Amino acid sequence: MTIKPVQSKADLRRFISFQYDHYRGDRCWIPPLRLDVKHTLDHGKNPFFDHGKLQAFLAEDGDGKILGRIAAIVNGMHLKKYDDGVGFFGFFESVEDHAVADKLFQTAGSWLRDQGLKAMRGPANPSLNDVAGLLVSGFDRRPAVMMPYNKPYYADFLSRSSFERAMTMWAFFVHEKYAAFDKLWRGRDIVLKRQPGLRLRSIDMSRFDQEAATILDIYNEAWSKNWGHVPMTDREFAKVAKEMKQVLDPDLILIVEDDGEPIGFAISLPDMNQALRHVKDGRLFPTGLLRLLAHSKMGSISSIRMLLMGVRLKYQGRGIDSLLIANSIENGQKRGYDSAEMSWVLDSNQRLINNLEAIGGVRDKEYALYEKQI
Repeated sequence: MTIKPVQSKADLRRFISFQYDHYRGDRCWIPPLRLDVKHTLDHGKNPFFDHGKLQAFLAEDGDGKILGRIAAIVNGMHLKKYDDGVGFFGFFESVEDHAVADKLFQTAGSWLRDQGLKAMRGPANPSLNDVAGLLVSGFDRRPAVMMPYNKPYYADFLSRSSFERAMTMWAFFVHEKYAAFDKLWRGRDIVLKRQPGLRLRSIDMSRFDQEAATILDIYNEAWSKNWGHVPMTDREFAKVAKEMKQVLDPDLILIVEDDGEPIGFAISLPDMNQALRHVKDGRLFPTGLLRLLAHSKMGSISSIRMLLMGVRLKYQGRGIDSLLIANSIENGQKRGYDSAEMSWVLDSNQRLINNLEAIGGVRDKEYALYEKQI
């Protein structure tokens, strides 16, 4: 076995293709669009590389067959905020052979050490603001949009390679058949009665760029004290907003105001994975785009994912998160969605966990981030 850095376009194509070969036949894996993966790794198209660095590696056997892959990642915004010497690994995949995985971890760690870093955390693809975390339970269910899925043996490989769990995250699932919506509506009424200046509205698509800037400002403040949070740059958020604009439903992007001042938001998206699973091998052509469009029509997708919510610091603890959850679910029901996933929720966010469990939300999947000294 040899480990080689990804240096050419041909190397990058093999790096990307390995994941599709590795999961072929797995009914729960949703193949991402190859073009999206390529753009994520493209230094010219992903604004992460304005402040970050990434070196990808491939593990090969003696015949040149790929056995695994990994990327070592320097996140400049993380180091600017924390100055903790933590680098990241991501895009990890391996055959079921710990020797392969361990060598990949060692190689990524060595590269990060050469960058002057002292610890390695992940998986992050390439940051915690992207698809991140390792699935550790819930392998018999398909992931929601922009959530990871991986082989069940990866957690064991990480532990055997001296990684320790740094944080646990949960995906909560709420279905209209068993959710205690009466509690949710009562809670919303109480919040609005106690704070009569609050007004909740959908995003104004005619002012999309301005609305996106408002959401980014709230997000970077609201999440500033959360574990592992790294602020998004304007260019990073603009990229995310542009991608979301193609699939968003304005009634599922909510902003809450206090006497006209935006103080919180919630972003939910239709679970496009329910459509993407019909796109063979992540290729839009020749038939993938038609399949995607056909399965993206209203009624073909039954669930939404609330992927982001934030409330300005001085307003936290006033029940505004419950207000956003209530209206997101209610608007989703009006649009024909019967369920919602809230993900991910940090294990340390006990207040939100309590709120979700009180309305009948269940811990559907467990994720984790791992770390080791290098």
